[in-house]
Amino acid sequence: MGESGAQAVVRDGERSAWPESEATQVLTGDLPVIGSGRRAPAGRHATHIRHRIRSAATAVSLRIGAAVAEEQEYGHGFVLIPVVLALGSLAWLALPETVGTAKLAALLCVFGISAVLCRGDLRNWRPLLIAPALFTAGMLLAAAETARRDTVILDTPVTTTVRGTVLSRDPDDRGRWRYLVRIQETSGPRLRRAPERATLLARSRHEAFPVGATIEGKARLSPPSGPALPGLNDFAFGAYFKGVGAVGYFYGAPRAPVDAGAVTDRSQASLPAKAAAYLALVREAIGNRIRTAIGGDTGAIAAALVTGEERAISREAVEMLRAAGLSHVLAISGLNMVLAAGTFLIGARTLLSFVPGLAERYSVKKIAAVGALLMVFFYILISGGAVSALRSWIMISIMLVALFFDRVSISLRNVALAALVILAWTPSAAAGPGFQMSFAATLALVAGYSRWRDHRRKDRETPRNRGGAGVVSGLAIGTVATSVIGGLATAVYAAAHFNRLPGYGLAANVLTTPLISVLIMPFALFAMLLMPFGLEYYPLVVMGQGLDWMLTVARYVASLDGEWTTGRMGDVQFFLIAFGGILLCVLRTRLALVGAGLIALGVCAIALEPQKERPSIAISEDAQLVGLITADAIATNRSRPPEFIFSQWQRALAIAAHKAPVDLAAEPDTAAGTAAFLTSARAGVFACRKGTGCAGRSREGWTVAVIEKAESLSFLCGRVDLVVVASRRPSAGCPPGGSLVISTETLRRTGAVEIHAEQEQPGAPPRMRVVSSFSSTERPWQRHRRYDWRTGSFMPQGSPPLTARAFLIAPSAAYS
Repeated sequence: MGESGAQAVVRDGERSAWPESEATQVLTGDLPVIGSGRRAPAGRHATHIRHRIRSAATAVSLRIGAAVAEEQEYGHGFVLIPVVLALGSLAWLALPETVGTAKLAALLCVFGISAVLCRGDLRNWRPLLIAPALFTAGMLLAAAETARRDTVILDTPVTTTVRGTVLSRDPDDRGRWRYLVRIQETSGPRLRRAPERATLLARSRHEAFPVGATIEGKARLSPPSGPALPGLNDFAFGAYFKGVGAVGYFYGAPRAPVDAGAVTDRSQASLPAKAAAYLALVREAIGNRIRTAIGGDTGAIAAALVTGEERAISREAVEMLRAAGLSHVLAISGLNMVLAAGTFLIGARTLLSFVPGLAERYSVKKIAAVGALLMVFFYILISGGAVSALRSWIMISIMLVALFFDRVSISLRNVALAALVILAWTPSAAAGPGFQMSFAATLALVAGYSRWRDHRRKDRETPRNRGGAGVVSGLAIGTVATSVIGGLATAVYAAAHFNRLPGYGLAANVLTTPLISVLIMPFALFAMLLMPFGLEYYPLVVMGQGLDWMLTVARYVASLDGEWTTGRMGDVQFFLIAFGGILLCVLRTRLALVGAGLIALGVCAIALEPQKERPSIAISEDAQLVGLITADAIATNRSRPPEFIFSQWQRALAIAAHKAPVDLAAEPDTAAGTAAFLTSARAGVFACRKGTGCAGRSREGWTVAVIEKAESLSFLCGRVDLVVVASRRPSAGCPPGGSLVISTETLRRTGAVEIHAEQEQPGAPPRMRVVSSFSSTERPWQRHRRYDWRTGSFMPQGSPPLTARAFLIAPSAAYS
């Protein structure tokens, strides 16, 4: 080895591995003797390792910097703006207490000014300040919307006479009418804190009142229900941001007011109110004509695809579509609106091209885009304004406007713009499954389309003659790819919000997508264009045939019984998978592997997490339903538990079986009779006696009594472990060290509760740990739970009544 060999050693960066004396020998041509037994000192080897680590870290840092710079060239930082805004809104909405707008505004100014001052060498730190500024801006937007809504929610169920103005009306599958009423006054009793708007169901047959009419009648009003179990959907939250403060039904048919002066003078209504009333009438007329032409669930689904009203669809049909993974078809989403706009655009462009000389002088594509823009605007007006419809309308409008400037119409920036518009006005929508699933599917599809488009650009140098078979195979691959991407993108949201996933949803979507694309939506558009001329019947017949075939597919797929009940998903796992999916879609460089890593981490966390401990006892917020939960069944105190509540329990706990209570023979309501009643309590099942209540034992041996009369409480104190008082009359608790008492008044503050078993020491008997739905009732959509109608004031905010009672109750030995 000569001088060239020495240069090769230096060129390979290995000079530091040689001692200085040996390096001199190499340069002079004297090589060290191999196998002479000499070894470099340990310190020099450590220096060499540290040098290699520093070199590797520098290389990784340079690669990350290059990847970040490339992502900035793509402009993907803009796409992440609505993501950070949405996270800020969700964080503010999830806080137990309200943070003032003044504090948020001050914090936003601090981060904003700091980001502006980052210049020169500090410019690379600017994104680290922009992100918290956007996060704070999202919190500020949520606070502003909450203050703007200021919905009054009814505090407690009440029967009263309601008089109000009909804002909208919709029929259900049984022919009953559901009215959205702006309440003018209440009487018998008069409510001190009456809600502004209420949804009321009229179950008696009557001639429906038109929008804008004034109606009155005796009605049962209730506040929107809270979560069925801790961590599930709070319906009062959604009602607050919709401006609906009560739900209920009329006793008998509503009637027109007797005094003529009570009738609302529509000529004095504001212009927006008149426009809303007119659109409601148009929407209802379109839905009626569609249902008349087709009929049945098919007609109800056809009307839902056009007007967005789903109430006329039978519950069986909705459940069948959901089990088959086709419930998204009912929502006016991107697929529906894109197909309608695309059909109009292509059809108008084709017709205009036949006009002699027009295509040579003007751009028929842009003229057709103007017509499509007007068409989708009319579509959103009659669709009811759901989040998925708004997102689709904004995106498609941006796409059509982009055609005027010959820009790319389908891009991630358009998705981000649509999200920004919705978050700017209704940031609370970010908490709903409609917003999350709609944007997740759109983001994934647009990202997949962008990657496919880039791949095609690379292949243009080698053109291929695909032929007819190639076109068909391309359409088939595109249909399957669209269904796979959309299904995977929304799976985590479906599991988190609905606690279930359709096992054969992919097959159902692959089979029905051609029907939706070729028969259903195009002919729905033709029917709407011909409806002003009374010629919509035949297009609706074709549309109905396509829907019949779709329902046939859904019926078959649902019969396979492949639905997977996932149970409740942890917040951390949900965030890892959802945020990882966003990064995987947005980023184009190797940084996208970060998103894949987060998804893998979330999936591993779900797979490796030990089986979640199911609660021992579940209690609904009205105390009418109590469940003893075992490994394979839920035993309740009702032979036919309310489906709305119990179905949520089954999905959240991933238990399908139900154990009905055992009926006992009637006995006198005496102390001896009550004692005999308690001895009938058995583990894992309730024993019920009419007029007395129900008794059962949890899997830990706790004796649980459910009573309807508060007078029986004094006898049960100390004899059972848990007493659930399903009476609205005030009841006193047990003395310290006695039984844990949960009454309707308690549940009004806490919402539905779960009771878990917890051992403080090995071998010690388990103690009760009570988990409530609300840690506080300070938020605007929760504070109605603190209102006392007797005094007309709010009770002071304090800790939930059950918090201090946790861990105090051990299994009782009484009547064992």
